[in-house]
Amino acid sequence: APAVYTIWNRVMRFDPQDPIWPNRDRFVLSNGHASMLLWSVLHLTGTCAVNPDYERLGQPSVSLEDIRRFRQIGSKAPGHPEYHWVSGVETTTGPLGQGVATSVGMAIAQKWLADRYNRPGFAIFDYDIYVVCGDGCLMEGVASEAASLAGHLGLDNLCWVYDNNHITIEGQTSLAFTEDVATRFLAYGWNVLRVGDANDLERIEHALGVFRETKGRPTLIILDSHIGYGAPHKHDTAAAHGEPLGEEEVRLTKRSYGWPEEAQFLVPDGVREHFAAGIGARGAAARSRWTALFASYRAKYPELASEIDQMQRRDLPAGWDRNLPVFPADAKGIAGREASGKVLNLLAQNIPWFLGGSADLGPSNKTTLTYEGAGSFQAGSRGGKNLHFGIREHAMAATVNGLSLSKLRAFGATFFIFSDYARPAIRLSALMELPTIFVFTHDAMGDGEDGPTHQPVEHLASLRAIPGLVTLRPGDANEVVEAYRYVMQLRHQPAVLALSRQPLPTLDRRVFASAAGVARGAYVLADPQSGNPEVLLIASGSEVSLAVEAHEKLLAEGIRSRVVSMPSWEIFDQQTQEYRDSVLPPAVKARVAVEQASTFGWERYVGSAGRVIGMTTFGASAPLKALQKKFGFEPDRIVAVARQLLGRQ
Repeated sequence: APAVYTIWNRVMRFDPQDPIWPNRDRFVLSNGHASMLLWSVLHLTGTCAVNPDYERLGQPSVSLEDIRRFRQIGSKAPGHPEYHWVSGVETTTGPLGQGVATSVGMAIAQKWLADRYNRPGFAIFDYDIYVVCGDGCLMEGVASEAASLAGHLGLDNLCWVYDNNHITIEGQTSLAFTEDVATRFLAYGWNVLRVGDANDLERIEHALGVFRETKGRPTLIILDSHIGYGAPHKHDTAAAHGEPLGEEEVRLTKRSYGWPEEAQFLVPDGVREHFAAGIGARGAAARSRWTALFASYRAKYPELASEIDQMQRRDLPAGWDRNLPVFPADAKGIAGREASGKVLNLLAQNIPWFLGGSADLGPSNKTTLTYEGAGSFQAGSRGGKNLHFGIREHAMAATVNGLSLSKLRAFGATFFIFSDYARPAIRLSALMELPTIFVFTHDAMGDGEDGPTHQPVEHLASLRAIPGLVTLRPGDANEVVEAYRYVMQLRHQPAVLALSRQPLPTLDRRVFASAAGVARGAYVLADPQSGNPEVLLIASGSEVSLAVEAHEKLLAEGIRSRVVSMPSWEIFDQQTQEYRDSVLPPAVKARVAVEQASTFGWERYVGSAGRVIGMTTFGASAPLKALQKKFGFEPDRIVAVARQLLGRQ
C-alpha cells in the first residue's frame, strides 16, 4: 500500500476527472488478487467513470457502496481488476504474469506514438507505465518472456515495482523460488533498484525518481515488504495471502495502526482532500497543459491531430480498405498465408497506426511488412511497424493486448499449433473486448511431414469456445480479403484468422457466390441449377474446395447438393434466424460438414441426422496428399457420405 500510495499521490501523471486522457501515466496491478488496494485508490482519488464508448459519465468509478459489496454481483469492486467494467483499470489482471507482460505492449505503444506524432516543442506522448507485481508474477514464464523483450528493446518508460514479501499460498517462497531476481533482471538489461523498507515513502519516491531519469533501460524496483504487516498473528505468514484475516485479527491489526477498532469502511476527514491536493491537482494541471499543447499542435499539424482523434475513438481512416486485392480464378490458387501477407501490407499503408509482428515466424506466416518505410521497431528505430517478438508466443499475445489497450491496431502471428502457448492472453483479449488480431497459419495438416506435433486438431474448437472471440477460417484468397475487411471493423472483439500453409484454389466468383458472404459467417457458395437441395455440404478453409468438387460429382449423379462456406461460426450465429434458415434450410436433414479439425461442436449445424468428416485422432508425419487420403479428406469420401445419408449407396 505505501508503494501504491507513493506512485499515485506523489508521482503519477493521472487526472482522476479524465481517466482516459491519452497522455496519462498508466498503472497496472499485475498481482490482481490485491484488487481491493486499487479499488481503494480509485475511490479515494475520486476517479470518474467512463463507458465503453469513452464517454465520461460524471459519477464515481468506484463508490464506497461498491467497496462494501466487494466481489458481489454488480459491484464495481470485483475480485480482480477488470478493464471496461471499472474505469481507471488499464488492463484486466488476475492470471499472474499477464499484467507485467501486457505492460510491455503499453510501453512499446508509447515509444511508437512518440516517434510518429511528437514534434519539436510538442511532446504529445511522453507517459510512463508503472506496474506493481509480486513473487507469483515473476515466477510465471510469461513474465520472463516479457522482461527479456523489454530489456532488449530498452523500454525506459517502463517500471515494475516488485513486492518482494517472500510468501506464496503454500508458504515461504524458498519452497520453490530461490533465484537471484536482481541478477536475473540485470542480465535482461534492466536497471535494478532496491528499497529495503516497503514503508519508507521517501526512499520509494526517490527510487521512482531514479526510474524517471534512467535512459535506455526499463527499471525493476525490488521492494522488500512484509505480508500482513501489522497483523500480530499473521504477519509474514501464508495465512495472510489467500484468506481473510478474521474478525479478531482485523481488530488487533487496527489497534496496531492506532485505528478505531470498531470502525468499518471509515474514511477519516481530510483523506479525500489530501488526494485531491496530490494526484488530483497535479493530474488536472498536467492534463490542462497537455490540452493547451494539443490545441496548438492541432493548429500546426491538423492531419496528425486528426489521426490521433480517430485512433483514440477506435475509428478507421477514410480509404482504409482501398486497393485491397481481388484475386482472379486460379485452379492452382494461392495459400491463405500468402493472401494474408498481401492484405496486411496494404492495410499497414492505409492505416497509420496498424502494426504487428510474429513470434520469429514472419517469413513463414507471411506477416512481415515489406513495403518501403515499414521498418522494424527496435531500441534505435521506434517508428518501425514490424515487431519482432522472438520465440515468445505468450508474451507476444499479451504485448499485442497492451498495444490495443493503447488504441493501436495490432496483430501477432505464429503457427496455429502454437496458439496453445498464447491462449491465456487471447482469452483476456476477449474478456477485455479488445480488437486485437491473431494471425495463425499452418492451420491443419498442411504442415505434412512435420507430423502431429505441428498439426492442429483441437485448436479451432478450443478457440471457438472462448466467449467474444471471432474465429475465421477462410476458404480461398478472396475469403481471406473479406475476413480482414470484417475484422478491421471490429471495435470490441478480438479475432483469430486460421490460414492455410498450402495453396488453395481461388474460386471463380462469376460462377460461385461472392466472397463478401464471409461477413455473415456462412453463405451459400453453390446450389443445384434447379430445385431445392437434397443435401448440404458445409465446409471451412481448405475443405471448401473439396466440397465444391464433391458438389460437382453429386450434380453429375443427379443429386441436388448445396455447398455452404462457413468460415466463422460466431459471425453466423449472430445472423437473423431467417438468414440462417436460408443458408441451412431446416427441412434438409442430410448434411455433411467437412473440416480438418476436431469434430467437436459441429452437431449444432449438422443435427442428429448429419455426419461430420473431421479429426478424431492426432495427425501423422507424411506428405499432405497422403494425409488427406488416410484421414478421408477427399471429394469421393464426401460424395460417399452424402449418398449414405440419402440412402443411395
